[in-house]
Amino acid sequence: MAFRKVLKRTALVGGGAVAAAFGLSQLLEYRRTQHELARLALVSAEADLSLPLAKELPSRHAQLNALRSTEEFDVLVIGGGATGAGCALDAVTRNLKTALVERDDFSSGTSSRSTKLIHGGVRYLQKAIMKLDYEQYLMVKEALHERANLLEIAPHLSAPLPIMLPVYKWWQLPYYWAGIKMYDLVAGIHCLKSSYVLSKSKALELFPMLKKDRLVGAIVYYDGQHNDARMNLSIALTAARYGAAVCNYTEVVRLLKHDGKVCGVRCKDLITGQEFDVKAKCVINATGPFTDSVRKMDSQQVENICQPSAGVHIVIPGYYSPDNMGLLDPSTSDGRVIFFLPWEKMTIAGTTDTPTNVTAHPIPREDDINFILSEVRHYLSQDVEVRRGDVLAAWSGIRPLVTDPDSKDTQSICRNHIVSLSDSGLVTIAGGKWTTYRAMAEETLDAAVGAHKLLADRCRTVGLMLEGAKGWTPTLYIRLVQDYGLEKEVAEHLASTYGGKAFDVAKMAQVTGQRWPIVGKRLVSEFPYIEGEVLYAIKEYACTAIDVIARRTRLGFLNVQAADEALPRIVQIMSEELGWSREKSAAELEAARTFLHQEMGYRSRSEQLTRTAEINLDQQEVHRYEKRFHKFDKENKGFITIVDVQRVLQSINVHINENALHEILNEVDLNKNGQVELNEFLQLMSAVKKGQVSDSRLAILMMTAEETLDKRGPVTVDRSGGGSLVSTQTFVCVRSDGLGMGKTDLRDVRRSHQELCEAGGRHRAAGPGPWPERGRPLPAPQLGEQEEEETLLEEEEVHLHAILPEGHPVGGEGDQSRRFFVPAVKLRGQVRFSPQRSSWKRYQRCGI
Repeated sequence: MAFRKVLKRTALVGGGAVAAAFGLSQLLEYRRTQHELARLALVSAEADLSLPLAKELPSRHAQLNALRSTEEFDVLVIGGGATGAGCALDAVTRNLKTALVERDDFSSGTSSRSTKLIHGGVRYLQKAIMKLDYEQYLMVKEALHERANLLEIAPHLSAPLPIMLPVYKWWQLPYYWAGIKMYDLVAGIHCLKSSYVLSKSKALELFPMLKKDRLVGAIVYYDGQHNDARMNLSIALTAARYGAAVCNYTEVVRLLKHDGKVCGVRCKDLITGQEFDVKAKCVINATGPFTDSVRKMDSQQVENICQPSAGVHIVIPGYYSPDNMGLLDPSTSDGRVIFFLPWEKMTIAGTTDTPTNVTAHPIPREDDINFILSEVRHYLSQDVEVRRGDVLAAWSGIRPLVTDPDSKDTQSICRNHIVSLSDSGLVTIAGGKWTTYRAMAEETLDAAVGAHKLLADRCRTVGLMLEGAKGWTPTLYIRLVQDYGLEKEVAEHLASTYGGKAFDVAKMAQVTGQRWPIVGKRLVSEFPYIEGEVLYAIKEYACTAIDVIARRTRLGFLNVQAADEALPRIVQIMSEELGWSREKSAAELEAARTFLHQEMGYRSRSEQLTRTAEINLDQQEVHRYEKRFHKFDKENKGFITIVDVQRVLQSINVHINENALHEILNEVDLNKNGQVELNEFLQLMSAVKKGQVSDSRLAILMMTAEETLDKRGPVTVDRSGGGSLVSTQTFVCVRSDGLGMGKTDLRDVRRSHQELCEAGGRHRAAGPGPWPERGRPLPAPQLGEQEEEETLLEEEEVHLHAILPEGHPVGGEGDQSRRFFVPAVKLRGQVRFSPQRSSWKRYQRCGI
């Protein structure tokens, strides 16, 4: 009752005030917006009709030739981030001859390291209300309009996301409710979905890992979420399809001038090392944090306007948050705002805000990572242990906060973006945020057209669909499954990443050679990225392995260890496609691993262990782990090697290739001598206990092996004498799940054996080899008889096959001869019978 009373009073007082303050302005804004939408829809249609759209993307080589051969461009954009790509798209759709150059890859900087939100800025609206700041209000208003447009023009890359704001004090409920409702009102017709209030029980139902103590309720509002790097790339690719010459890995060496005016740039192709000039009537500086370095190319006397700030984010497993519900902490311990969001089936948390130096390779600081983890702990239930070892990736992005060079107060930070024009005609766009990239580009081009007297059409980018948007539908993935035989998860990923272009990717997918999926070999088993995407990434101007793991796919941002495992295959595919030498391939592999370790927070397991050398285990734990260690160290050497691990794994029918084993042991091998000592193993288990290491492959592997070995007796199966089984051998038989086979299972095998004997069926213990010709029945089948030794030793699983005569009751009355098999596993070169305990049927039937 108290809860409802608070809501009613808040609705009367707060709602009335809000309606009175903004009702009239919203009505007027609604009328203006309706007129604008109608005009923009017409403009967008005109843009689609009047501008040719290339069916095939020009190659990077063709784009470089266009840069070299074009006599003069109307507009040359420096910078391939969201704003730079937006400027190029805006310019080319105004019928201006456009070029864009980027020193690194598209979205290699700040634009790929965001919170992945498309939002108006709830906290900005709070400041606007509390400080009666009309400029902040207009900034939120613009951002909400741009949010709606971005969700419309790239629906495959973006979607609305509900975000929960938990409330732990009664007085905060009406305060936050009024603020969030104001957010809805300011959005007007662009409101994604109306916000609402949740009771404590409903909040915990939707977000079960939320802290229960003193929870009053929650408020849920909606913002947008997107795949930032793919969105940035889509903008650049769309510009390329409309005719812009866009080229990554092309560095601006210096600005070209004529009579004191900027007339182009001197470029260097970083792939080939060749330099060339590009002439342009207007040069736009859209380099984000590197704004001042380009401005100083124009004039060494200019003062710096960029005030860089580092924002760190971390990625933790998806079980930390619901699949479709984010969380906002509006007031952290130091006054910051922390978002806790589901993204690509993982959970992203951030951000921080600390002054930093401008660098092309920002490194996430350990202090910032621990700060985020600490804040996350405040909002999650005590049942959920938030561990440092659960951090799968971490990155730092540099926000290009700026001061206005034309302002009298040059020390004040501009809360929005600025567009400035130098005496030499260099146009600079700086500041702003991801959501408003299009509006910033429009304002920049308006300034450039006016300053340089360019003959241009009006802006056409509102409602202009981006790469992949056409042809996308929410059910597109079903066609991919049906037409190409892709896994459902892979098909969903391709549809949400490439939109209508997903069919082009599917055509490049390799045949798996399996019954299902038919095509689509995964780069790593736990993520839906497939090898065909690497080939398609090259068409999308990917030049390095880093481009693939960080921006064409997002594997490096989701799980650095998985990205590291995928790298050798990625480099191999790119090497074959691009003709890399062995030295080039090795250099690419090394550069990508350096990127993961330094910029993506991949501190190796060894480094984590080195920082905590103290072993924090009690005597009972030490004894247990020593016993586990000696399951592998049979000779009591005091250390284990790859050979020791392979021997044990083979005995329990687990097959891991030598390269993977090397990586697993190398994570724990602190002194890098090729072996893991007992002390190193105990150090690992201590780190696992303290939560500093999570999902250690060696720890889990050794635990699993120990449990399997303890459940199995030491006796081997006696296959002499016709392969008969006796009761004394009950627990030496092995099921396909690796567990000992009980007496019930044994009786089933013997009963089925007897039925086959009585049927006089032909038999064969073999792998996928040819079946025997029909002919005379053999004597009673001898279970486990091995006719093809070499085939059996090469296969991970083999089966005991039998063919029954026509019309036999076991095969079904009147049926043709059918094949039946008993599952079996290979162990130490022998065939072991392995029927499943819970699902044993006489024989599983397979049609001939």
